[in-house]
Amino acid sequence: MTKKDKKQGKLIVFSAPSGSGKTTIVRHLLGIEALNLEFSISATSRDKRGNEVDGKDYYFLSTKAFKSKIKNEEFLEWEEVYRDNFYGTLKTEVERIWAMGKHVIFDIDVSGGLRIKRKFPEQTLAVFVKPPSIDELKIRLKQRQTESDEKISMRVAKASAELATAPLFDKIVVNDSLENALNEAEVLVNDFVNS
Repeated sequence: MTKKDKKQGKLIVFSAPSGSGKTTIVRHLLGIEALNLEFSISATSRDKRGNEVDGKDYYFLSTKAFKSKIKNEEFLEWEEVYRDNFYGTLKTEVERIWAMGKHVIFDIDVSGGLRIKRKFPEQTLAVFVKPPSIDELKIRLKQRQTESDEKISMRVAKASAELATAPLFDKIVVNDSLENALNEAEVLVNDFVNS
């Protein structure tokens, strides 16, 4: 990415432990035309869940293809979230959105969000979405009915470590009331893209 590209748009990162509500918040913000946002579709090596669509929800890659792109430095950021379970942001995805004249909004894990903030400190608003409690997080994950109890336990264990990173983000939105969290996120993003 050239210096010229970097001036084209802003980067808005939403990160949180699984089940905190970041995806719901990001979808809400994408529906607000005045914010001029476009969703950054992450690449992943994990299997599709439910009705997920390749190229819409994620770019689904084999583990081998993902590792090849890492080797070729095609990612802005990437992470092996669980063993052989990779997630990342392709550089071409950000370039695609900036070419549309839009700001990029990310719904990504904590490590990836912080890496983007470090690479583009002036252009990035990094928001951490915090659940009201670990117990509430566990309830939300079970209500999804998309993963085994073992996977949920892994996510809850990871959430404790992720919560410790919250102070590294620019802003923290506590999602104890979805309506309040949506309003707070809207104000933060609107102020940032118009600054």
